[in-house]
Amino acid sequence: MQLNHGIHLAYCTNVHRGGDWSETFDSLKHDVMRVRKQVSPDKPYAIGLRLSANAARELSDPQLLLEFQRWLEQNNSYVFTINGFPYGEFHGTRVKEKVYMPDWSKPERLEYTNLLFDLLSQILPEGVDGSVSTLPASFKEFIGNGEVPKAIYQNLESCFRYIEKIAAGNSQDLHLGLEPEPLGLFETSAETIDFLDDLGNHIGSDNTWRNFVGVNYDTCHLAVEFEEPSLAIGNLLDSGYRISKIHISSALSVVPSKAALESLAEFHEEVYLHQVVSAREGEVIQRFKDLDLGLQNAAGQSFGGLGDEWRIHFHVPLHASPSAPLADTRDHVTSTFDLIQKNPDICKHLEMETYTWEVLPAELRTGDVVDQVVKEYEWTLAELMARDLA
Repeated sequence: MQLNHGIHLAYCTNVHRGGDWSETFDSLKHDVMRVRKQVSPDKPYAIGLRLSANAARELSDPQLLLEFQRWLEQNNSYVFTINGFPYGEFHGTRVKEKVYMPDWSKPERLEYTNLLFDLLSQILPEGVDGSVSTLPASFKEFIGNGEVPKAIYQNLESCFRYIEKIAAGNSQDLHLGLEPEPLGLFETSAETIDFLDDLGNHIGSDNTWRNFVGVNYDTCHLAVEFEEPSLAIGNLLDSGYRISKIHISSALSVVPSKAALESLAEFHEEVYLHQVVSAREGEVIQRFKDLDLGLQNAAGQSFGGLGDEWRIHFHVPLHASPSAPLADTRDHVTSTFDLIQKNPDICKHLEMETYTWEVLPAELRTGDVVDQVVKEYEWTLAELMARDLA
């Protein structure tokens, strides 16, 4: 939906299954429209579309794309952003580090992302800018201590050239958002700036690319890194980098204790990575690839050696904080909204992203997935209205 100051808000459909176009379209027609009926029945409704590589290839069929365009028109709906991070299956199977495959060193990632821009360009409403979000180039574990493969920079430059060509041909504003994530090739705002600086050095003196390649700022991910929105976003903007999209999401937070760690064990599951970052007085002291590794490490230590706070990459509902001794990082979300209130031009694309519905502990679920998304809309819109952003 369009809010004040030209801002658009949607929820990301990666919360629904979508291995192919048929499954994706089915969730749009049923789940997404049920949400829309409750939160925005009469006004144009924005969709944050997630397309797997299979779904994108299938949707590129002219007849299927025309059918989708007509469906959007008939339902007074529009797409302004696509989540292009997960390439393959994203539910019901082990995703974990596979979510980074193929990374940006592989031609398949470039081809997939270019295709997403092809599709977005054809369904994007006139006068609305379009974004595609993607992974932080690769996963640290894939690179090790070696240099970043040149193919990563080469493929990102090729993508920029492709976006630039489409945007010019259709008089559109299109942009790619690289998404920092815990243990990604770049995970903090400082690492993101360094990577983008290196990308710029590869491309050369022409800074035109900065109009087409920016940052997808996920409030869960940067909160896990113990960053403050004012500094993180401020540094990205001061460095000349565009905030392509903001993912509105909340992470788990705990003060290490016997009860807290026992409660955390309920959140370990076999589908997604739940990276753990521990800190003492706000300074990061340790990172773990997944929650079970953090818990195993804690089992042999005194609580004093575990830091004074853990933050865990587990997207929890915006509207429902976990019960004590667990907490969340929703304050990072509201602080980000405070920044946008002061300067609405920071970013025009907001997308709620709590994709973990199927693996949430029962106490954090609200009805079915549609009920949860509606409640998240209600919470988010109330916060935005309080700041005159909606």
